[in-house]
Amino acid sequence: MRTRAAEAGLENAVIFNTCAVTGEAVRQARQAIRKARRQKPDVRIIVTGCAAQVDAAGFAAMPEIDRILGNQEKLEARGFDFGIADSERVQVNDIMSVRETAGHMVSAFDGRVRAFVQIQNGCDHRCTFCVIPFGRGNSRSVPAGAVVDQIRTLVDAGYSEVVLTGVDITAWGADLPGQPRLGDLMRRILKLVPDLKRLRLSSIDSVEADDALFELIASEPRLMPHFHLSLQSGDDMILKRMKRRHLMADARRFVERVRHLRPDAVFGADIIAGFPTETDEMFENSRIMIRDLDLTFLHIFPYSPRPMTPAAKMPQVNGAVIKARAEQLRIEGQKALRRHLQAQIGIRHNVLIESPRLGRTEGFTPVAFSVDQSPGAIISVIPTAAGDQELIAA
Repeated sequence: MRTRAAEAGLENAVIFNTCAVTGEAVRQARQAIRKARRQKPDVRIIVTGCAAQVDAAGFAAMPEIDRILGNQEKLEARGFDFGIADSERVQVNDIMSVRETAGHMVSAFDGRVRAFVQIQNGCDHRCTFCVIPFGRGNSRSVPAGAVVDQIRTLVDAGYSEVVLTGVDITAWGADLPGQPRLGDLMRRILKLVPDLKRLRLSSIDSVEADDALFELIASEPRLMPHFHLSLQSGDDMILKRMKRRHLMADARRFVERVRHLRPDAVFGADIIAGFPTETDEMFENSRIMIRDLDLTFLHIFPYSPRPMTPAAKMPQVNGAVIKARAEQLRIEGQKALRRHLQAQIGIRHNVLIESPRLGRTEGFTPVAFSVDQSPGAIISVIPTAAGDQELIAA
């Protein structure tokens, strides 16, 4: 977006790239937009992203906003050009009609350490709580050749680590000729970009992991052993009502298989607290899941009803109960993180330096340093202590 705005000659502007995952995310976006208008009355305010795509009319009703762009329009210079398109305040088209895949590719990020490459966008599944398909459209895969070329460019520019991202990255390839799988793509990347030091996945749907991916987990040291799972709940009935593709037995099988192949594997997860109809017993199953699967890095979301989703019409859990359950899950997550950090003290780790005083292990655990290091370097360290959120090294 920064590149397209520069191409259009945009100046003196603030661009908000909004999220629609939760009602709180949308509320905070609106609040930030109003604050920006108060603080900078002379700037142009442009709003885009999933919340703008899903509720263009709602944002159009805000007088603080000069332009609203859909998720496809934000990737085009025309949307940021106030000279030729000044009268088109709302530019949001039908996201379901979009077929383009690689127009978002960029060749640089802030810093020269970790780059993110979006290999897939959109989602063909319809989880009952999720509005994202209406914001991102149907699943679309970036062809393997374009992904490899992009990663090669980033590595040549000095990036040490690449993270593959997408809305549903295990769906990659389903719409491409021959229907390749995510593991096939990763194997191709690692073979054709031999100078890539680290390859990492953002998050995956464990039930769709393919055999080639498991083979890489077992044999490829450049594939980082950190896996963030889209679990959402530890209760089978709630998972069914969410219309998820897995049950707890599937999640447990995946974690056990990965740990067998890669004993140093670290797992995180997305978990929703207070999904409609969730009882105390169902909630307790999510708490048990955190301990049983030894999950380390948790993203906890208090459930909030989203427009156009079936879950919004289900019997809702009291808001105060949702808030309390989310807090309990966060406490479980903090305990799990502390256990993980304590277990890593005295163990040698290869740490990618992100900033002079901070780096991350292969398992994505933060490591704080007392003296400056060189960003982009990968160094071998033995942590001597642990704080609340990170390991500590000399």
